[in-house]
Amino acid sequence: MPEITAQSEAGAMQQAVDTLEEDIVFGRLHPRERLTEDDLMARFALKRHVVRQVLAGLEAIGVVERKRNVGAVVRAFSAREVLELYALREVLECHAAAQIDLPVPPARLAPLAAVQKQHDAAVAAGDARAVFRINQAFHRELFALTGNAVLQQAIGDYARRTHPIRFGTLAAAAYRERARQEHWAMIEALRQGDREALVDLCRRHLLPSRDAYLAAEQARGAA
Repeated sequence: MPEITAQSEAGAMQQAVDTLEEDIVFGRLHPRERLTEDDLMARFALKRHVVRQVLAGLEAIGVVERKRNVGAVVRAFSAREVLELYALREVLECHAAAQIDLPVPPARLAPLAAVQKQHDAAVAAGDARAVFRINQAFHRELFALTGNAVLQQAIGDYARRTHPIRFGTLAAAAYRERARQEHWAMIEALRQGDREALVDLCRRHLLPSRDAYLAAEQARGAA
């Protein structure tokens, strides 16, 4: 029975982490917004020690930070931090695109295309949550083509650290459609063996979320 309780607790903790991560990604929780233990205990019906584990999990993936005399707050980034994070993501993802053996055979492309068809359906349905999760699956499948597990892990880690930056674009239908079209262009570049196009697409794919966050922070500062 203790094992069942522990499993149930772990599941509830992960569900809370996922939900709060999505709240941050979609702007329901804003940069610098405070997350209190009491509020989270009430919202998720969790014990205090589990809520503390939830906050530690969010801190570990870089979307929450703990400040002395304040507690846990949604991570906010300076313009310099945003530029540095995205510069590093560009290096990692463009390097990965340069490492994939081209052209990619149809059999290896099939799983990536299958994920993208799910992404198409989510975009068409306007299901932002599904778009977010399937988008992650698409990029995992894309960079798995490198065969480099260490590089894949680094790409995933830094992509997740930029989740608080992405709320300005993931919630926008026009951005989701742009991303959908770019995904298919990446698949075509993989099929055709067009490395220059693939690397350029990976670079341009990062820009909208970076630029939207910088613009939002500039507007907030002006206000």
